[in-house]
Amino acid sequence: MEDEQDHGYKGLYGGLGARDIHARKGLKKSQKILDYMGGTELAANLFRITQTDESIKRKGIKEKQQANNEHHRMGHQVRGFMIQESGTVPEDLPTPNKSIQQLQREERKRLENGQSSPSLFDGLES
Repeated sequence: MEDEQDHGYKGLYGGLGARDIHARKGLKKSQKILDYMGGTELAANLFRITQTDESIKRKGIKEKQQANNEHHRMGHQVRGFMIQESGTVPEDLPTPNKSIQQLQREERKRLENGQSSPSLFDGLES
């Protein structure tokens, strides 16, 4: 059974649903799509989700089919904006090699080992 998220994905990814995106990214069954997105792709999805929620509230949509249609419509709108402004579609964006959780663990370990963040002023001459 499709859920709202899948309808939104299909609008944003030119007809590709969650299973299609998962396969296209080469993810394992246990890995989640949203955890393997770069900044642009993640921002597009978050924008799609938040704007769909706002639109559903504003329009007073209560019926599931209408909500699904709105998720698809908003995904399609965000896709159109991406094409218009950058010429890129989300399914063509690179998939990061590491999940956000892996990056967070590495950063925690780095900080625990006493490595501080690089200074904005490193390398500048006085």
